[in-house]
Amino acid sequence: MMPIFNIKRAAGRKNRSVGSRGFSLIEVAVVMFIIVLLLGSILVPLTTQVEQRQISDTEKTLDEIREALIGYAVANGNLPCPAVSATNGQEDRSGGACNGGKRDGYLPWQTLGVPRSDAWNHLYRYSVTLAYASTSALFGLATAPDITIRTRNSAGALANLTNANTVPAVIMSYGKNGYGTVNANGVTQALPAGWPASNTDENTNTTGTVSFVSRDAQGVNAGGAGGEFDDIVIWVSRYTLINRMVAAGKLP
Repeated sequence: MMPIFNIKRAAGRKNRSVGSRGFSLIEVAVVMFIIVLLLGSILVPLTTQVEQRQISDTEKTLDEIREALIGYAVANGNLPCPAVSATNGQEDRSGGACNGGKRDGYLPWQTLGVPRSDAWNHLYRYSVTLAYASTSALFGLATAPDITIRTRNSAGALANLTNANTVPAVIMSYGKNGYGTVNANGVTQALPAGWPASNTDENTNTTGTVSFVSRDAQGVNAGGAGGEFDDIVIWVSRYTLINRMVAAGKLP
């Protein structure tokens, strides 16, 4: 028969063993919780860094596209027409003018030899003053451009960022949300869930052909004037274009 003190000692060891196992599970849970918090704090900045890199890459490509448009004008005496379609990147030209008076659509990436889509795989938008895409007009001298770029002032009201007679062409990325465009495979970009009805500035950029908005990005829940906005808009200056063409001997 086991002595009483041995029975008590064995029971104590058993209880300590059970207690140790329970404490270890709590420790594991605490450690896992800490790991989740640490991963969350790391992943959020990484996501922000990725998005900033996508924005920077797209802005850089847009600058290159603007240079390609100016180069095309220097070589040909006029700007190109928009692309034939979302899947055909040749300019939609008929003789010396844009086919059917087409002034707005997708960037003619094949004609220019530039990327067709931004960092989010959305096709670039392109709009041009028709007289500047014509081979018969007195380019940049007899006809004023008709595109205007607007922005939001400190009070949230729309204000002209450029004069109406200074922008012959505009190029635009629809940003991360891609509202209003298609991807590089020609598939229409679906609207994000919970898209706000007050998203007037991106609606302007989607439906307009002579008026565009360029301003700081704004998140879906920011609540500022004009609604959510992540479009990236650049344009060709009439005077820069004329200067480059005079330097190349294309204009007197």
